[in-house]
Amino acid sequence: MAFELPKLGYTYDALEPHIDTRTMEIHHSKHHNGYTSKLNDAIAGTDLEGKSIEDILTSLDLSNAAVRNNGGGFYNHSLFWSVMNPEGKGRLSGELKEAIIAAFGDMDAFKDAFSKAAATRFGSGWAWLCVHKGGKVEVCSTPNQDNPLMPGVGCGGTPILGLDVWEHAYYLNYQNRRPDYINAFFNVINWNEVEARYANAK
Repeated sequence: MAFELPKLGYTYDALEPHIDTRTMEIHHSKHHNGYTSKLNDAIAGTDLEGKSIEDILTSLDLSNAAVRNNGGGFYNHSLFWSVMNPEGKGRLSGELKEAIIAAFGDMDAFKDAFSKAAATRFGSGWAWLCVHKGGKVEVCSTPNQDNPLMPGVGCGGTPILGLDVWEHAYYLNYQNRRPDYINAFFNVINWNEVEARYANAK
């Protein structure tokens, strides 16, 4: 069964002023839609057809550029939309908060580490909060549309929070001010969703 562009749980303007309406519309309906259709083309008639995106990525042959780029793009954006919601809905608590404090010392240190991973990713890519079996968390980043599920990309575990730092994710509103975009992202994180992903992955 072919992959489908996931519907958003909010309107394109719901994340204003942190992420602008036009960027959301283009990002979802054009960029993510493109990755989705190209992924379907890349797996059609192969042994990957019918597998879940997680199964495809965890056993991926990294030399398969079409699946690597478009499968990553499909998965990464699907996660990205789900870990955001309109401002003020959901606050970090519980086991995930404890795991973050254990790993980083406090929430400010986590924010600094995540922001640095996003800000220092050269060119295009993603910043991630990942969880390993047992519940330990770490921050890392990957280039292009790579993600921690892929073997050998130097960033392991299950991603539970991701930030897109490709220019198409922020340039209409923030131009070259990537740090401002990163800071704004913290206003729209759906911590309830991130906590649920943590509980499921650990």
